[in-house]
Amino acid sequence: MDLQLKNKRVLITGGSKGIGLACARAFAAEGARLALAARQADTLQAAADALRATGAQVLAVPTDLGDALQADRLVREVGEQFGPIDVLVNSAGAARRTPAPDLTAADWHAAMNAKFFTYVHAMQAVLPGMRARGGGVIVNVIGAGGKVASPTHLAGGAANAALMLATSGLAHAHAAEGLRIVAVNPGPVLTERLQQGLEAQAALAGISVDQAQAQTVQRAPMGRIATPEEIADVVVFLASARASYVNGAIVAMDGATTPMVV
Repeated sequence: MDLQLKNKRVLITGGSKGIGLACARAFAAEGARLALAARQADTLQAAADALRATGAQVLAVPTDLGDALQADRLVREVGEQFGPIDVLVNSAGAARRTPAPDLTAADWHAAMNAKFFTYVHAMQAVLPGMRARGGGVIVNVIGAGGKVASPTHLAGGAANAALMLATSGLAHAHAAEGLRIVAVNPGPVLTERLQQGLEAQAALAGISVDQAQAQTVQRAPMGRIATPEEIADVVVFLASARASYVNGAIVAMDGATTPMVV
């Protein structure tokens, strides 16, 4: 199936590792031109170098998306070097997991700044250009924690829930202008982020990290944890012309762990 992504200009935030990097590899395999953003310049450069070694066209721009001005600068720089952005994949930012009894007001603010505003700043930076051109796709990688409250992820889950509403609302607001805005909601995925979650889960339950991981696998109906590449495959499809009538959708990707109507 031709996804019609060849030479499309794709900006991936959080593109230096985890799901973001897996998305970068998948888009590169489709012939897209990649712009990657992340806070850590060394990790970002290593990811870009590895992708270039496969023949991909890659621009790496260190950026702290918690700062709206940096988000605007990022989009300008990508536009100057690559041209207008066709696809934005938001995968940057993650709230620190904190057990509910330990949450402070600062933790709630930090979670929104880390996850909600990083995504909003990137969207606000690309939306004017996409609207002016009458086309563009935004795919937000959010998380199942916005659907089901976890005692170790309440602040981050609240940020995720807010992002779901923003995704659906912006999709509705801009659909007539030719934009599509969608999201995927992964459950546990085999990344560094999962390790942090397991450590928080283990601390709250008074068990080892290995036991926490075993419990996570046991709860999964498919008997395993997702890989970043599995999430990336769906992101790439949603960004493609083959998903041209998918708009405002929040796609659950937890392997049927939480049976709910969405």
